Amino acid sequence: MDISAFSDDNFEVKDWINQTFKTAEAQENKDAFVSAVVMKLQLYVQQVNSALEDTSQQVLQGLPRVMRDTKMLYQEAVMLKEKMQTIKLEIAKVEKDTGDSMASLEKIDRIKTELQMAKDALHEADNWTLLAADIEEVFETKNVEKIASKLVSMQQSLSILANASDYEDRKLQLEGLKNRLEAIASPQLVQAFTSGSVEQSCKFVDIFSGMERLPQLIKYYDRCQKGALCQHWRSLIEVEQDQTVVEWMHHFYDYLLTYWHKQVKWCTQVFGQADSLVDVYADVLLSLEPNLNDCIENAVKQQPHQLTFLTELKQATKHFSNNLQIAASGQCKTKESWENILRAIYSPYVPFISRYSILEETHILSQLVDNALCREDLMDQVQGLGQAIPRCISIAMDAVKRCISFTEGCGFPGLIKALKIYFSTYLEQYCTVLQQLEHSKSEHDNWNLFQMCLTLLQTAGDLLSEIKRLDENIIQNILECSRKQTLIEFIPVLLLSSAQQELRDLIHSVQEGSVSSLLESVILSVEKLCREVHYTTYKVIFNPVSVQLDSASSAWTALQNSAFSQDLPDYSYAPHEYITQVGEYLMTLPQHLEPFLLRENTLLIGALQVQASEGREGEGFADLLLGMVARGTCQMYLDHILAVHELTSAASKQLATDIDYLGNVLEDLGFELSESLKQISTLLRITPENYHEQSKGCQPRLVAAVRQMRNITST
Repeated sequence: MDISAFSDDNFEVKDWINQTFKTAEAQENKDAFVSAVVMKLQLYVQQVNSALEDTSQQVLQGLPRVMRDTKMLYQEAVMLKEKMQTIKLEIAKVEKDTGDSMASLEKIDRIKTELQMAKDALHEADNWTLLAADIEEVFETKNVEKIASKLVSMQQSLSILANASDYEDRKLQLEGLKNRLEAIASPQLVQAFTSGSVEQSCKFVDIFSGMERLPQLIKYYDRCQKGALCQHWRSLIEVEQDQTVVEWMHHFYDYLLTYWHKQVKWCTQVFGQADSLVDVYADVLLSLEPNLNDCIENAVKQQPHQLTFLTELKQATKHFSNNLQIAASGQCKTKESWENILRAIYSPYVPFISRYSILEETHILSQLVDNALCREDLMDQVQGLGQAIPRCISIAMDAVKRCISFTEGCGFPGLIKALKIYFSTYLEQYCTVLQQLEHSKSEHDNWNLFQMCLTLLQTAGDLLSEIKRLDENIIQNILECSRKQTLIEFIPVLLLSSAQQELRDLIHSVQEGSVSSLLESVILSVEKLCREVHYTTYKVIFNPVSVQLDSASSAWTALQNSAFSQDLPDYSYAPHEYITQVGEYLMTLPQHLEPFLLRENTLLIGALQVQASEGREGEGFADLLLGMVARGTCQMYLDHILAVHELTSAASKQLATDIDYLGNVLEDLGFELSESLKQISTLLRITPENYHEQSKGCQPRLVAAVRQMRNITST
């Protein structure tokens, strides 16, 4: 039996029992298996008890010996402590007895050292004098190695004469001699570096290292490489004048990468490192003649699509930058050195990124064609606006991608400004069409104009939905870019200080959630447009109702003046023509709204619900619009009725019949007559004798108005 599980700190009895009883042996005969397990456990317990007893006996037997050994160790430690104190006293006595002797010896040794230094100084002063006397003759030989050897000897002598009174004069003299040597050696240096001779270059490295002037030698190398690279650029421009700046940049970038790998290998052989190459390349890219910035500026002016052209150039530059970063990973020892070369690489784009907002605005506006307004038919213009929405949003989405590609996300503030102007210009097309709709009421039949208004209303809702989706997309892109190291690297490289702060403020506001919409002004403008289109649509839809209700007054006046004033039963009255015209018009509205039932716009429905101030949950576009017309009809009808001065008994019954007819029409449409009209219908049917009693529960204002119309005496 395996009892190792008992020693586990997390041992669980239940788990162990369940695991044990999963064996085939346990399943065959559980009782026998339990007995066997219990017996084995008892045996293990006996064995453990026996082992514990033996161990206890051994410990008890060994305790006297342990106590004895401990006591002996304590005695030895006390003796050792006493001996250490004795030795310490002896050392202190020796130091006291020999202190004066040691001080005398130290003084004698110091005098000896000073005498030796004075002797060496006199020797080196004599040696300096001899070297200084011979140096002119050596200079006349023009032999760089011999001159360097003499200068190194003078340098060694000068180090001994550091305390001499004329040390500074001699140091200046030596520096002047070193400068003369550099002037003599400079043609050979340039030749060695230009030809790439490792042997000659190593010789000069040894010479300048001996003179402690290796940094000056590296500066010679840097100037040679800078001159060679700048000359290659000039030759490229002069020889390949028929090529574009894009081709020049591609060729030069390829040459720089190839040259880099070659020079890194050469510098490692000669100098032992190639750290200065990074600074050389940064200096070269800022010193090209003709200037790369001017070349790009001139080329951009000739391009019809400037931003597309700049993006293409930027991608070529980024490809070069990425390759150079990989190649220079071992040479860029500090973050600052790589930032310097990044600034040099991308310096031609800084002026354009500072003008990015204007460039982007020009680019996207050039793609915004007024195709809808070019159509002669007004309905075609309305439909054209709806068909242009995908293209309009696609242009804006391309601008977002272009912002990330060209500015690495640094141009988001400029992008937002450009998009606001872009959509403001685009919305002018809607305003133009809306004005034409308002001015065309007399030129089109009512239903045709009605369809155009509804189509424009639906289109405006679609545009609002798409712009909100675009707004969310821009915010998401800003958040994604802010999490990347690339944006952090490029902010100080591509942006001026003021623009850097503007971008950081934008990113912070988006990350903190203090700004929920970047295109809020655009969204508000579209929402305003929706309200204006809705108002125009409502006026067009409601116009026939308004015309018929305006004619109701003349109908009531005619009824008042007619001889027909007998008090007939209610069933003898039929709805008047004006109200039947209203009813027929309302009944035809659903079939004209039917095309809009198949394509609901939730955002537009929300806007309509706000406009309507009432509405049932889950209502669609058509139902909301019909409900608004129904409520408007009831309100206008009520206003006309309350304007009546006098009604005969027959006219009262006629008006009540007209109201009931309107109620039936609205009920067929799924709506109800307003409560005020219901009460007026009731008040018109009450007999004068029972008016005061049966009018209770109705609005006092309506009760008084109907009583005055019917000339019922007030109590």
